[in-house]
Amino acid sequence: MKNIAIIAIAFLLTIGQSFAQNKNSKEMNTSKEHYTFTLSDKVTRQKVSFKNRYGITLSGDLYLPKNAENEKLSALAISGPFGAVKEQSSGLYANEMARRGFAVVAFDPSYTGESSGEPRNLASPDINTEDFSAAVDFLGLQKNVDREKIGIIGICGFGGFALNATAIDKRVKAVATSTMYDMTRVMSKGYNDATTLEQRTKTLEQLGEQRWKDAEAGTFAYDSEYNKAPKDDDPQFIKEYYDYYRTPRGYHERSVNSGNSWMATTPLSFMNMPILTYIKEISPRPLLIIAGEKAHSRYFSETAFGNANEPKELVIVPNAVHIDFYDKIEVIPFDKLERFFRNNLK
Repeated sequence: MKNIAIIAIAFLLTIGQSFAQNKNSKEMNTSKEHYTFTLSDKVTRQKVSFKNRYGITLSGDLYLPKNAENEKLSALAISGPFGAVKEQSSGLYANEMARRGFAVVAFDPSYTGESSGEPRNLASPDINTEDFSAAVDFLGLQKNVDREKIGIIGICGFGGFALNATAIDKRVKAVATSTMYDMTRVMSKGYNDATTLEQRTKTLEQLGEQRWKDAEAGTFAYDSEYNKAPKDDDPQFIKEYYDYYRTPRGYHERSVNSGNSWMATTPLSFMNMPILTYIKEISPRPLLIIAGEKAHSRYFSETAFGNANEPKELVIVPNAVHIDFYDKIEVIPFDKLERFFRNNLK
């Protein structure tokens, strides 16, 4: 087993690799429609778009329960995992929650998928937090949505952004996370906070050198393809990511994680912006955190839960690993999510 700090740097801050041109460019948006799950026969889905405060047009899918045209519905905004698109996990969650009676928008974050923003495949803790609030704007303008009954679900890395958005956006009445990551923590400190100051300094020096190269070239370099076939001695969770993103189970050609590339300097804005600093300010609104018993990411959820104020609830699903919460209907506690939002969006 490799040292976990080195794995974190290799997995999330792949600066030392040879850089490839971004595969997930605009022409990917013209591909055939493909979803990694089946739309419920009790749900309708339509393409929508809306702008965030930075002028970026976000692409989303609005899921509605059939025969609910004359009702004022409770609503949810959903995004994640980090590097995924709305045709993957967030759409699956939206489909299921709409089947249970909610109006739900699943959206592609800024700079990724079918959403706008240049350069492509860039992430930002600030802008990705704003993306959730923009989705709340959109939901609150829908004639069949009660804007006083809007919640958020964040999956994986967008669990952290969902908590940050809820802390600052008091319009959000309840928030849930599923198998969450704090992306600012893992990028700045490595998995299990194992990155040393020397390693962090070296990474920042490499990022600075890459900025010089980008400035000289007049363009942005991209990392090599994400989620390559794992080696035998790679950690199990790396193999599980590959099993979802690079196989028919969860592959989508617009997803960064399905073999495309992040912009090489993406980690810069994550290195000194701890997004969960104000997690206590979610209170008195309710918080639900869901994690797997055997998930490598479990400690992110436990730390967030410990730092949050009441009302809060932590659900640990027995035997579940991180990737189970991406698409395994029998593992994801949708009954719990439904009860949580029905009880708190009122």
